Amino acid sequence: MIKVFGHKAPDTDSTGSPIIWAWYLSEVRKQPAVAVLQGEPNTEAAWMLAKWDLAKPEIISDVAAGEQCVIVDTNNPAELPASINDAEVIEIIDHHMLAGGIKTRLPINITIRPLACTATIMFDLMGEEAYARAPRAIKGAMLTCILSDTLEFRSPTTTPHDRFVAEKVAKDLGVSIPAFAAEMFAAKSDVSAFSEAALLRMDSKEYELGGKQLRVSVLETTAPQVVLDRKTALMAAMPAVAAEDGADQVLLFVVDILNEEATLLVPNDFVKQVAEKSFNAAVSGDTVVLPGIMSRKKQIIPALAI
Repeated sequence: MIKVFGHKAPDTDSTGSPIIWAWYLSEVRKQPAVAVLQGEPNTEAAWMLAKWDLAKPEIISDVAAGEQCVIVDTNNPAELPASINDAEVIEIIDHHMLAGGIKTRLPINITIRPLACTATIMFDLMGEEAYARAPRAIKGAMLTCILSDTLEFRSPTTTPHDRFVAEKVAKDLGVSIPAFAAEMFAAKSDVSAFSEAALLRMDSKEYELGGKQLRVSVLETTAPQVVLDRKTALMAAMPAVAAEDGADQVLLFVVDILNEEATLLVPNDFVKQVAEKSFNAAVSGDTVVLPGIMSRKKQIIPALAI
């Protein structure tokens, strides 16, 4: 049985795309496959599963030597199971920069495209005939993934093709994109049940900057004040999270989806320096608002400097 999985902090795309591709492998390619996760899905991903009546995939802690795997929504070994290079990776489907470090025994299919969402790539790879066969729940997962990764087309990572695919799938499902996205973002914004440490890890990536290991975390919400009201506790939790995760520092960006801006928490002089040099920001307190900043992949990570 082929295992299909994404990165360690399962957001909507890393939860939905394994389900989409496992269906395609099993039903179209006739290669038995199952979607799995590397952690608990975030609030929006959990909402997607309930919305489309999809079973939550099994959560795994590692992969076995020789086990066949398909990696989606990442190609970074730091975001994959510890034993990934002992497994048999047979395919990678992603929309992030090429990280390097994954080893395979044989040539494999690798598809990395500059699109906003892995599910958009999957729509193209499976083709019209297979897409037409897909159950309503699979199409629903596809739509949710694209609207999540594009922030309903607000993100600068959005391409015309992402929008075309989302609008086609929404039409096929009889779904109003604005109404659906509003419901989806409301679920994303409800973080009341999560601890500060969980919030700092909910949607995060590892990144090296000037010899320092950073955990760059993003919380996308339509209710940013709910998160910012917890800023003191969040900043107090950062040193322990960094230490436990082998990082030197945690950067937390609270993205306001509706106002299209991010607020960076500034707990110390290092983050103050990063904010000033990276975003030409004037920092005078423990937060700084960054107008127009919404995408970690396209606007935050490429800009980071010290």
